[in-house]
Order: sequence, then C-alpha cells, then structure tokens
Amino acid sequence: MEEFLNQCEQSGDAAYSALRSLLERLEDPTTRTDARIFLSELHKRFNSKEASERCLQTYHFQIQEIYLEQYEGFQKRKKLIMMVIPSIFVPEDWSFTFYEGLNRHPDSIFKDKTVSELGCGNGWISIAIAEKWSPLKVYGLDINPRAVKISWINLYLNALDDNGQPIYDGEQKTLLDRVEFYESDLLSYCKDNHIELERIVGCIPQILNPNPDAMSKIITENASEEFLHSLSNYCALQGFVEDQFGLGLIARAVEEGISVIKPLGIMIFNMGGRPGQAVSKRLFERRGLRVNKLWQTKAADTDISALVEIEKSGPHRFEFFMGLAGDQPICARTAWAYAESGGRISHALSVYSCQIRQPNQVKKIFEFLKNGLSDIRSSLDLSFEDDSVADEKIPFLAYLANVLKDISFFPYEPPAGSRRFRSLIARFMRTYHHIPLTADNVVVFPSRSVAIESALRLLSPRLAVVDEQLSRYLPREWLTTLDIEKTETGENSEEVIAVIEAPRQSDLMVELIKKLRPEVVVTGMAQFESVTSSSFEHLLDTTRDIGSRLFLDISDQFELSSLPSSNGVLKYLARNPLPPHATIVCSLLKNQVYTDLEVAFVISEEKEMFRALSKTLLAFQLADRRPPSQREGEKTSATEVNGFSSSTIQIFDDAELSINESDDSSLIHMDIDQSFLPITTPVKAAIFESFARQNITEAETDVTCGIRQLVSSTYGYPSDSNTDFVYADCPVALFTKLVLCCVQEGGTLCFPTGTNGNYVSAAKFLKAKIASIPTNAEAGYKLTEKTLTAALESVNKPWIYISGPTINPTGLLYSNEEITELLSVCAKFGARVILDTSFSGVEFNSKGFAGWNLEATLKKLSSSNPNFCVSLLGGLFFKMLSSGLKFGFLLINEPSLADVFHSFAGLSKPHSTIKYTVKKLLDLAEQKTGNLLDAIAEQTEILGSRYKQLKQTLESSGWEVLEAQAGVSVLAKPSAYLGKTVTVNKDDSSLEIKLDDKNIREAMLSSTGLCINSASWTGISGYCRFTIALEDSDFNRALDCITKFKSLFGN
Repeated sequence: MEEFLNQCEQSGDAAYSALRSLLERLEDPTTRTDARIFLSELHKRFNSKEASERCLQTYHFQIQEIYLEQYEGFQKRKKLIMMVIPSIFVPEDWSFTFYEGLNRHPDSIFKDKTVSELGCGNGWISIAIAEKWSPLKVYGLDINPRAVKISWINLYLNALDDNGQPIYDGEQKTLLDRVEFYESDLLSYCKDNHIELERIVGCIPQILNPNPDAMSKIITENASEEFLHSLSNYCALQGFVEDQFGLGLIARAVEEGISVIKPLGIMIFNMGGRPGQAVSKRLFERRGLRVNKLWQTKAADTDISALVEIEKSGPHRFEFFMGLAGDQPICARTAWAYAESGGRISHALSVYSCQIRQPNQVKKIFEFLKNGLSDIRSSLDLSFEDDSVADEKIPFLAYLANVLKDISFFPYEPPAGSRRFRSLIARFMRTYHHIPLTADNVVVFPSRSVAIESALRLLSPRLAVVDEQLSRYLPREWLTTLDIEKTETGENSEEVIAVIEAPRQSDLMVELIKKLRPEVVVTGMAQFESVTSSSFEHLLDTTRDIGSRLFLDISDQFELSSLPSSNGVLKYLARNPLPPHATIVCSLLKNQVYTDLEVAFVISEEKEMFRALSKTLLAFQLADRRPPSQREGEKTSATEVNGFSSSTIQIFDDAELSINESDDSSLIHMDIDQSFLPITTPVKAAIFESFARQNITEAETDVTCGIRQLVSSTYGYPSDSNTDFVYADCPVALFTKLVLCCVQEGGTLCFPTGTNGNYVSAAKFLKAKIASIPTNAEAGYKLTEKTLTAALESVNKPWIYISGPTINPTGLLYSNEEITELLSVCAKFGARVILDTSFSGVEFNSKGFAGWNLEATLKKLSSSNPNFCVSLLGGLFFKMLSSGLKFGFLLINEPSLADVFHSFAGLSKPHSTIKYTVKKLLDLAEQKTGNLLDAIAEQTEILGSRYKQLKQTLESSGWEVLEAQAGVSVLAKPSAYLGKTVTVNKDDSSLEIKLDDKNIREAMLSSTGLCINSASWTGISGYCRFTIALEDSDFNRALDCITKFKSLFGN
C-alpha cells in the first residue's frame, strides 16, 4: 500500500502509471481477487469526504461514492464506487442532470439493448445503465486513453465485491458481462467493428477550445494532464455549421450515430442551452430526427464575453436567464451586463431523446454524403412540420442519393422520355386503376403546355377548340386569327392554327364542337363531371362522330397516391381501350415539396400518335401486381380523324431522332448529343443539394450574374441593363422560340451546310422558311466570308444560325478573326444572328485557338446597321461537362426581338433546383475550384483520347475522317462501302440494298447494333456523324461494331 501511495505522490503521471499497473492485475484472473481487495483497502483508507479530497491533492487520484437511490424507480444497489484522476472528466452537475434525464425513460428502454455511451469519462454512467436496466451490452467510449483505463478499473470496482468475488444479477451476469470500455473518437470503434447499436447516449463537450491549435495534438496517454482534461471540456471545429454555437461535436456524433444505429434506435444527448432551444432542436431535426425533451434544469454561468463578441458579428442571439429560477431568456449581451453588475446568470441544461424518422431512407442519405460530399451537409434540411411532406420528400431524397451514388453517368433517354419513368407511370395505372398500359403508351413532356402546343403543331389543324383554362399557354396569333374557313385545298391559307376558346363545362363544349366541327379538341373536365365517366364518353362519341381528335387534360383530378380518389376517365379506361382519336394529357401538379416542379405525360393507345408525339422536336428528354384488365372492344370510328401530313412524317424521318427500343435493348448510341462520361463529384453534389435545401431564396437561384460573367469572360459577349436573359430546360427549347420569331417577322432562316440535324428539323417542323448556305471541304465545311456574302445577296430578311466557337457536328473551331468576318457580313445585310455556343467548351485539339473576344466587334457592328443583332444561345452541357443536367440560356440585346420572343407562351423553364445547381457550378467555376476544374480537364483529355481511337478505327475500316478540334462529334465518309450491294435484316426478313450515305445508318444498326447519323442528318454529302462521349464499355463496343461492319461488308 505504502509503495503504491509513494509512487502516486510523485506526480499525476506517476499516479496514472501505478493505476495502470493495478489494472493489469485486475485483468489477470490469477491476480484479480487480490487487486480488488487492495482497492477495497484503499477505499477504506480514504472513505471520508475530507480524506478523499486530501487524497486527490496528495496522491493525484480520488475514490468517490456516487449515490443512485435518489433516482426514481431504482431498486438495486444504492451507490457506485468510482475512481477519478485529474486528467479525466470528474462527475458534476452536467452528468448528473444527464443521468436524471435517462431515468425519465421507461425501464424497458435499455433492457436487452446494445448501448454506447459517448464521452464516458470515468465510466460511471455506463456502469449505472448496466446496473439498473440490464442491457445486452454497453460500450463506454472516450477519446481520452486515460479515461478508458480508469473506467475499466471502476468496472472491476463495481463488478466485484470487497472480497474480490463476482456480483451476479438476476440473470446470473456480472457487470463485466455487460460493459466494455474502448478508446474511440466518438463512434469510430463501433463503426470499425461493425457494431449495430440500439441506444446511443452522450454527454460530450459543447464549448470550442479557446486555443484551437491545442486540439490538433496527437492524443496519447502520455500527453499532459491539462491537455487530456481539456478533451472533456472543449471541442475542436468539426466542419459543421453548428460549430459557431459549439455544437459541432454533437452534430458529428448524431451523423455517426445515424450510420451505426438500428432503425428503431434512440439517441439521447445532454444539451447546454446557451445557443437557444431552437438551435439545439434544429441540430437534430434537420438531420431527420424527431426530438423529445426529457428533462431540463439550470446551470450557473460565469465568463460569457466570447459569446457577446459572436452576437456582435451576426444575427444570432444566445439564450441565458437571470438567476437559476428565471424563465424569460435574455441574450448574451444583456446577460453579460447583468453579471457585470453583480447579478447571477444561468443557462438551461436539457436532455433530448431523438429517433430517426423514416430511418432506412435517412441512413441512405447520410451514406451518400460520406462519398466526398461532406461539404453539402450544412445545407441538408430534413425537418418538416407536415408529416405528409416529410413522407414525400425524405424517400425521394433517399432515392436520389442512391441514384447519384450508384450511377457513373445518366443513361440514354429517348425523345419519348425516360423509359423507366414511363414504365413507372404505366405500372401505377395498372396497379391502382387497372388500366393495362405499357411504357410504349406514355410520352413525357416538361409540362402540359408544351404537350398541347406540340400536339397542335404536329397535327396543324385548320381549327381547334381549346378549353379556356388551357388556351393561355398557346401562341397569341392562334387565339386572334379569324381565318377559320377552309380554302379550296382544305388548308389554312396562312398556315396559322385558329384556336377558339371554349368553357370547360362538357355540355357547352359539346355544343361548340357540333357547330364548329373542329379538327382538334383540347379540354379539361370540371371536378363534378370527373367523378363518373359519362361526360368523358359523351365527348368521345361527339368527337368521333365528326372526325375530331380529342386531347383530354386530367391534371387537376390525377393523384399519385396509393389511395387515389375516384376518376371517371380512368374508370372508363379500365373497361375500354382508349379510342385512336383520343389522347390523355396529364401534368403532375399536386407536388407538396417542389411546388414549381412540373412534368407531364401523354397517354395514347394509337401507335402512330405515340410515335409522332415521341418524335416531336419540342418534346422533353428527361432524366406489376395484377394481371392485365379485361376491357371491352373499342367502338368503330364513324368518321376518319385528322392525320399527319407526309411532309411532317418526312421531317421526322430525316431528323433520325430515335430508334424504338425494348427494355433489354443493347443498342449503342453514337447518334445523340448527350454525354455519358462519368458525372463529376461537384455536379452530383450540386444536384443533391438543390433538392435537399429548403426555403431557397431567389438570390440563390439567380443565375444571371454567373451567366453574364461566363459569356463575357469566354466570348466577350457584351450585356447591359437592356439585355434580356432567358432560361429554359435545354437550348433547343429556346432555339424553337427563336425560329417562331423568325417566322413571325417573315424572315428566312439560313443554315450552313453541316449544321446539327436536330436544329434543321426543328425549323422545318415549325414551318420556317429555310435557306441552305453551301460550305465546302476545302474550308472544313465552315462558313466563309465569301460563301456567306454570296448566299445573303438573294435572301430577304435573313436570320443566320452559326454554331461556334465549336461547330457542331464537324468539331472544328471558328477563330476570333473568322467569326468577326462572318458577323461583319451579317451586319452588312442587316441579318439577325443566332450564335449557338451550346456545343462549345471542350477543346481537345485547339492549338492556336485563342478564344473569342467579340465585345468591340459587336458594339461597332450594332451601330452600323440597326437591323443587325446577335442573340447568344448556350448551355452548360459542354462548358461544365454536366452530363444529364439540362439547362439553356439565351441573351437578346435587341428589345424589339425580345418582345416578339416573349409573345410566344409555353416555354419550358428550368425548375428552381436546376437553377440552384447551375448557380452552384457557375460559382465554383468562377472561384476556379480545383475539384471542378480538375474534373473538366480530365474529361477533356478523355475526349481527346477517344477522338484519336475512333479516328484510327474508322480509317482502318475504310472511312475518311474529318479532322476535329473540339466537341463530341466526329464526321466520317464510308468511302469503302458506298455503292456496294449488301443484305440486311429488317422486320424479321432479309433485304438487299445498295449502300449510300443515307441507308448506311440502317445497315450499321441492323448488322451491328450501332446507331449513327447519316448524311441526311449532317447535311454534308457522304458524311455520317459519330459521337464520342460514351461510357467506357459502350465506346469500346462501338469500336468493335465498326470493325465488325468492316468484316461483314468491307471486302
């Protein structure tokens, strides 16, 4: 005994060394009994309060008795015997308040459960939990290695009696069976050892260390007593927004707890009330936990000057009370003044119990955030006052997290929209409304307005009757023309669709239909008429009898719910096929979380209508438990309905928009302007954050400043207060409105030979007057000053489309000198220029290209001819390599053109989440953030390598390849194959064809499964288009397809 005390007397470190040796004897079964008896004698020697305090001062340790019988319901031992040393946390008011809170739970809370205590100190709470509630296991964890050693000593002190014999409970277990202590930074021990917990309790530091450098030291048991003791009272910055309140360590503990706790687990934390009750609750609620305050008391405060300084620099107000009995909170500044005047101040001490709401989903969200996305944790907000909103948003965020975590690229989406989304809609209809639809009956649009306008343009009726609540989305000229009579040829003389507005009430609508005999009817249904199918059937019969096509909007009645309300239209479709002249339009409007997010779908059971709608160039290209219902045969048509013109069908064929694929299709797409390269981490983070945030301010979605800076720094395009910035969900949506402006002004839209086929087809579909400007091989199929001048001399009111700096699809670049020359020609003829930069931003072979600086040129040219103007069209698709993120912008510097542009309704504008994402990426680019710039550089290098591989493969397979410098398209001529007669398979039969630059697309597809664009699409005689931004395995398969085609037809 004396030898032990003499060693302890030397210093705190010496006392700890002696106690560590004692622990080794306790851990050894052969010396355990004697070691425990020694502890009993030591306790007896210092059993009074005065002796215990003297022992701490002299021998650097102390043995205390912690009485437990004061706590309600305690039926076992009345006290615990606990040892403490200066370098660990000494039990005080905080821990006793915390234990009081634990006692507020029912006795069953810890029974047979796996528990962890964070910041266990000397282990008394872990041991008390095991003693009172008989958990399966308690893991006491502390970052202080000395605390862990002392906790083990205390465990033996209470698990064995004074004679060193085990103390058994009613289940014949000792505390040694129920409790273990480990050195651990919060829950790292449990995470590393894959321990799933059912309860997590913690009383951990909530004050930032005034000396941050001290917290960066490596923690070992040989560290100074002062440093080790500070671990019990102070915490370091944790990288959470709650750090400003000293709650960063709690925030990290909660997030680590989410990862290791079982779905029905409970976390209980002691919380100091200085930051305020609202801040404390929000810490848990924004991470998806429900909070219950178990217990609260008050603790006295002393120096709070640091908190006064924090209040000075921000809007937050801390929460204190006057005296221990005060119930009205005061701020830190007031509390400081009161204390300086001799008053006593306090803050609340609370015990919070919390459980994860929708635990499986919340766990998925936090698992996703660990993958390099920790920076967006501060913006996560899973707190909801309305449970129905939480039930909608949390599962969606979990699904989004899974998608972004598991996929490396956004999959191919045909023009009809995501096949998965269409399948989900069809399955919902089968499951809840018993309508036997498939994905091939559903077409996706960004909104019902786009769907309705697309359908009307597709059918080009002489006269359409449209529900007055839907007509506001249509072009104004359609609603004002009085030309509703047929010409001798049966066509509207000016090719303007005449739209007559009609009331929604079905009997009045039917009367108008009978009198006017329109070719197309677009209407919704009043709520009282939608309950039964009679009104719908009346509309079907009436439109069938006169040969009208019917588009019925059910958006206001449709619910995506497992308990959908009665819907007469859907009841009818459960019994009968949808007649070929009828189409259902539905927009998902009843969204409680993202109220401004709209997506629409169209249902048609007529194959030709489905195909036509799915190829409509205004269409949006996104991201079963019952047997099929038995339905009655459809009624025969009384009158032939309005169909599609041959010119429209030819436009769709030339557009080469899509191949109708099955679910298990293995086609490879080198025929679309979409990137399948890996989605960069900054893009994933921005997308998820945009959906996870709540209460996003208008400033956080205002991309105008970023776009202004982007076009100025990249192209030198000038903008001022008169510049109109317009945004849409993709550049092509903005382009189509510009085409309509051209049509409205009576202009001629001029395309250089070798323009993106989708844009040319869009203009044809919108019935624009089109002129082709010839380009030649010597100039790389670029526009030149000479060819442009010659073309414009015979064009009235010219509109010029120029793709640049990267020319799509040739992949060449216009230099600053070249574009200046072209714009000078355009100004001479007073042309309106659409400068399309949406395919630019990826230059992989651009030696000598110095970029554009158009500011001085445009200012000079604009003053030379008032009719001349340049509208800049663009997107982030290539500039940021943002994969499936679709966003388009348009800058118009001519006020009169802007007025005409905005007269056309129905523009599909980007949702606030998209604009938030875009702004985030623009800000990162402006800050020259390494992660984003490195990812862009890496993917640009990949594209350069891909170009070289494809060029080599094509040339070795008999193709002539045009040199490319940028973008994702490569043009090549199938020289070795032209004129050859080959046999291909089509529609389960063999067909002999003579290969040319158009049917080679079909030959390549049928023989290898590779989709390319033919010369019909590129507009350059002999040349086909291949895109290179494919996923790795698909790109390698594409190269194999080209080689296979050579082996089949190259000899």
